[in-house]
Amino acid sequence: MPQPALIAHDLVRVLGDRRVLDGVSLTASPGHRIGLIGENGVGKSTLLRLLAGTDEPDSGSVSGPPEPGFLQQEMPYDADVTIAGVLDDALRESRADLAELDRLTGLLARTGQDAPGYAGLLDAYGVLLEQAQEREVWDADRRAALVLDGLGLGAVGHDRTLGSLSGGQRGRLALAALLVRRPSALLLDEPTNHLDDGAAAFVEEQVRALPGVVVVASHDRAFLDAVCTDLIDLDPSVDGPVRYGGDYSAYLAAKRAERARWERRWAEEQEERAALRVSAGVTARRVAPDRGLGNNEKMGYDHRGGRVQSQISRRVRNATRRLEELERSGVGEPPKPLRFARTELTVPSAEGDGPLVSLAGVRVPGRLAPLNAEVSATDRLLVTGGNGAGKSTLLAVLAGRLAAEGEVRRRRGLTVGLLAQDTVFDRPDRSVRDTYELALGAERAEAVPLGSLGLLHEADLDKPVGRLSVGQRRRLALALLVARPPQLLLLDEPTNHLSPRLCDELEEALGPGPGAIVLAGHDRWLRRRWRGREIRLDGLRPRTPAGTPAADTGAE
Repeated sequence: MPQPALIAHDLVRVLGDRRVLDGVSLTASPGHRIGLIGENGVGKSTLLRLLAGTDEPDSGSVSGPPEPGFLQQEMPYDADVTIAGVLDDALRESRADLAELDRLTGLLARTGQDAPGYAGLLDAYGVLLEQAQEREVWDADRRAALVLDGLGLGAVGHDRTLGSLSGGQRGRLALAALLVRRPSALLLDEPTNHLDDGAAAFVEEQVRALPGVVVVASHDRAFLDAVCTDLIDLDPSVDGPVRYGGDYSAYLAAKRAERARWERRWAEEQEERAALRVSAGVTARRVAPDRGLGNNEKMGYDHRGGRVQSQISRRVRNATRRLEELERSGVGEPPKPLRFARTELTVPSAEGDGPLVSLAGVRVPGRLAPLNAEVSATDRLLVTGGNGAGKSTLLAVLAGRLAAEGEVRRRRGLTVGLLAQDTVFDRPDRSVRDTYELALGAERAEAVPLGSLGLLHEADLDKPVGRLSVGQRRRLALALLVARPPQLLLLDEPTNHLSPRLCDELEEALGPGPGAIVLAGHDRWLRRRWRGREIRLDGLRPRTPAGTPAADTGAE
């Protein structure tokens, strides 16, 4: 039985005083995997909620497969529910299909082929059999074990409650439940957050194998490149949201060309408007009807004067009509995109070269294996490793926020900035602008205006921090760091929740320069392009990947 397409028509959603979605439409047929991209706050998560039916549009409609699977930021289960309970719910539809197939098989065996209801039973059996084959219901229990193992949860006891799991484990369990269930429409919001390389690759393989519709909002450029058949850019454009065929690499090339066309079309219309204003106003005055006539003109005035006036009048009317047409239907001015404007994220140390921080036999029991390492004054150090390997712990030790065993030496007067994974502000009711000024001080906030950094739109600066999206709060935290650059900048998963465009621009700013940067992350797109040193933590013993300049690592 063919699965229906997921169709959204002319969706409008207003939240507070802001029109988050304005006439968005999309059609996703089975087999299509659509990525939603755009700046933070353009409505990606809002659109997913409308498609999932967990939120209602102010106008417009959504139709598609029943009971779509939706990966939300929080699991829809109580904290005392066990992993076994989540899996039972994920397997419910497959087990129901198997039970119904058994029931229909028994009825068909007891019903004669000439009986009035036999044909109807046979049709129902055929429809259900096709659905069961699409869902691979006979393989559901084995698939559940495979998915849990692929997402790093295979060794976690099924009697564990959700309340006893970490945030990353709960997120991976929610994703596992959807991959086990194999719904006809799968809606994913940032599915690769908290996934290491192996788990992310596993999810890519699973999602590509799904026969139904997939719609995903993600900052993970490598995931978008590997999975998507189409991308929809929700950023403002001349004709509204644009759908691009192909993966993320193809989108980048098409997006640059589209922006250039929009800017060129806008400039051409502005030139035309200026010329039309001249025709409608200045021309009529320059060829004035009451200027004095020479002796040789008077004989032909009646004939030629009337013709000139008719031509002028027609020219003015045509110019006026065209101006009115441009006012009604002309191209809108391309909005100035956010551009990360701060090129230097760190400042040099006054004492010059040499180590800023040295670690000797440093360990945090249960969180970080013994480690020897050194961060130099202009270092660019990438810290990688699986979940639980100690990446965030290492950054906290470097920042001086976590006590550790062993010897930690820091340069005197060293300034350190840390962008943590969880962005929390004490006063969510305080405006963005006030939060920035109070954190930096009035003098520094005036010297480096928040709007000049290219991280937040001017329209968002007077909003309460609590009304910002996760990505926008992340941008504000980054702004507070770069407005007063430290000598050592520590970034924990810096591209999480940021738009692909900002991720690209942030990567450029991470290149060689004054000061030191240590970055911990899973972002495969960023890591493929990393040009600095790299150290890998495997949870047991830190090691340096082959071909990478050696960091001073090792266990004692």
